[in-house]
Order: sequence, then C-alpha cells, then structure tokens
Amino acid sequence: MISILLFILIFLILLSVPLYIAFMAATLIFMYAFTAIPLDVVVQRVFSGIDKFPLLAVPLFILGANVMRSGGLSKRIINLARSLVGHLPGGLSLATVVSCMLFGAVSGSSPATVVAVGSIMLPALQESRYPRKFAVGLITSSAALAAIIPPSIGMIVYGTVVGASVSKLFIAGIIPGVLFGLAFMAYAYHYGRKHGLMSAERSTLRQTLAAAREAGWALGIPVLILGGIYGGIFTPTEAAAVAAVYAILVTMLVYREMSMKQLLDVSVESAVSTAQIMILIGAASALSWLLTMQQVPLLVGEALTALADSKAGILLVFTIILIVAGMFLDPTSVTMIFAPLFMPLALKFGIDPIHLGLIIVVNGALGMFTPPFGFNLFVASGVANMPINRIVPGLMPFVWISVLIVLVVTYVSWLSMALVDLLH
Repeated sequence: MISILLFILIFLILLSVPLYIAFMAATLIFMYAFTAIPLDVVVQRVFSGIDKFPLLAVPLFILGANVMRSGGLSKRIINLARSLVGHLPGGLSLATVVSCMLFGAVSGSSPATVVAVGSIMLPALQESRYPRKFAVGLITSSAALAAIIPPSIGMIVYGTVVGASVSKLFIAGIIPGVLFGLAFMAYAYHYGRKHGLMSAERSTLRQTLAAAREAGWALGIPVLILGGIYGGIFTPTEAAAVAAVYAILVTMLVYREMSMKQLLDVSVESAVSTAQIMILIGAASALSWLLTMQQVPLLVGEALTALADSKAGILLVFTIILIVAGMFLDPTSVTMIFAPLFMPLALKFGIDPIHLGLIIVVNGALGMFTPPFGFNLFVASGVANMPINRIVPGLMPFVWISVLIVLVVTYVSWLSMALVDLLH
C-alpha cells in the first residue's frame, strides 16, 4: 500500500502540482482508500505541525532578511567585500562569494541573498567582462551559503522536526559554511587567473576601514544573534525577533533608507513568503505523520540497512537520497519528510543528531541550485532575466564542487561538531 502512496505523490509532483497540494492530496487519497481514520485528522496534523514555538523564528528571520535587502544593508556589505578581496585575480567574483556569506550571516535566507547580492553584483560582473553564464551561476550557487551559515531557516525547521537544539545547529554550521565559501572562492580565483579577468585597485587601509564602519551596523546582526544565544541572553526564537527589530531600526533611523510605506510593503512580502513555507511545513507534517502511522520509518530502516550495514555505507545512502530529493523538492519538504525517517537509523549507527542535521542542511543548500527545480534557479532567472536552461552550464562547476564538500562534511563529522563540543 505504501507503494501506492508514493506513486500518487510522485505522479502529482511530475504533473507540476504545487508541493503542498501534492502532499495533502496524496495523504487524503491514501487515508480515504486504505484506512478508517477520519479525514479531519489531517487538518489537525497540519495545524499541529506548525503550532510549534521555534517556528516563530521563521517569519521573523524572513522579515529581517527582507528589511536588510531593501534598506541599504546589502550594498554596504558588498562594498566591504569588494574592499577586502576586490584587488585579487577574479576579485569581483571573490567579492560576490564573500558578499553572499556576509549577507547570509545576517539574513538566513538564500532567495533573499540571490536578490540582494545579484541585483548589485550581476551588472558589476558583466561590466568587468565576466561571462554572463559564469556570473549568474556564481551568484545562484553562492547565495545558497545562506542556508548553511547561521542563522539558517533550514536549521530551525530541522530542530523543530526532530527536537534538536537550534543553537547547537547554528554553531555547527559555521565551519561547513566557511568551507563551502572557501571552495567557491578558490574556483573563482582560478577562473579569474585563467581568463585574465581584471581586478580593481587595492583599497587603502583608510578605505577598508571606512567600508567596515559603514557595514558595521549590518555586521552587528550575526554578533547580536549568536552572542545573545550563546551568552544565555535569549533563545534562537527571541534572537530572530531582536534581529528583525534591530534591522528595522538601523534601516529607518541610522541609514534612513526605508520609509514606513516601504516597511509595510516589505512586511506584506514577508507574510507571503512565510505563508508559503508554513503551508509546506503543515502539509509535509501531515504526510510525515501518515508515513509514521504506516511504519514507513521502520521499513525504510530495514531497506537501507540491507543496502549498507556500516556507518560509512549508511551515510553514503543518506547523501544519495538527499541529493536526488533536493533536485525535485525544496529543502523544507526534504527535511520534513526525511529527517524523521533517517533519525532512528542515524542513532543506531552512532550518528549525532546535530551532525545528521548538518548533513541534511548542506544537501538542502545544494538542492537550492541543483537542476531542474532548485529554487534559487527560478529566483536568479527573474533577477537576470535569463532562462534557466542558459543558467545551468555556468552553474555546473559549483554543483560538482558542492557535491565534493557535501561528502567531506558528511564523512568528517569533526567539521560539524568541533565548535559544538567546544562551546558545550
């Protein structure tokens, strides 16, 4: 019977039915045809899936990210990145990666990073003779670093689903996020040298300090969030509220680049984005509940154990499943479906739940720009006014680099756990 449920779900996805409708329809059809459970239970499971306090951080981080994008923080972060690395071979592409890392550290939103950094850096890259395909591929992939570097919405969702510490997940994401960024920068540097792409003049110390001073208010956000969490001042959810209020105050009172009308528009935009995420979480929660009721985690565990009977083998199976799923599903859906399925098996093989969370998160970040349905692809297509099939060739080197780094993060647990063990 489970095969029928999966057939219905895959069939609906292939028909391009919105994911939340596919999840709900598959759940309702299966329950109506093969169980005696009242269908109104599905509504209860949807609301219980989103009625969780840690998820309150999601709309707050989304609001903060959109305020930062619209209120002048992104361009100041980009100016700082250019002053730091813009003089190196391929310096503008290096600055793009650094900008995405910095903006990701203050926003936690990958799509917002595509828009914020891409709208400024794409014209600059083209003016400096960077091929358009490379430039769009660079921005599309580098923006996904926001899903790894804390604060990360994906980590909040994972922590909520499995009951893991969000603060530990945040700190665990620092080293893998930096590793991804360095790998992308290494390729960008190589590409710049190979193609003789021009670099800007080296910024003077005074210019760098001025750029840092201008960006200081923006860079205060990750310090405020992580410092507050690990200083015991507030929880991750409270940190999201503090970050949102801080961003609003800075953009309206310090930089004065956002009016009340703009704030209202940004708030409406954030509400729409929040609704899209929450309805996915609710629908995926109902599907996940049904899978649990049908003992699918147990069946999946037995099947995967038959495929691999060692920790190394099971990690490889996890990774393959997550990469393939990420090509078709958004990271929230992947987390909601696979985290509960993988957790019992991870515990059986001695995989720490925090490490498993980072494995799922980094694969989710890869899925954000993996063809054919990576969400960043659609956002970048709009920003660059470029069809997705033309974006993909410039994106593929970053996909292969990311697959390599995903494997490193998967098999070298120290990268995820070192700071967690140090601070806890």
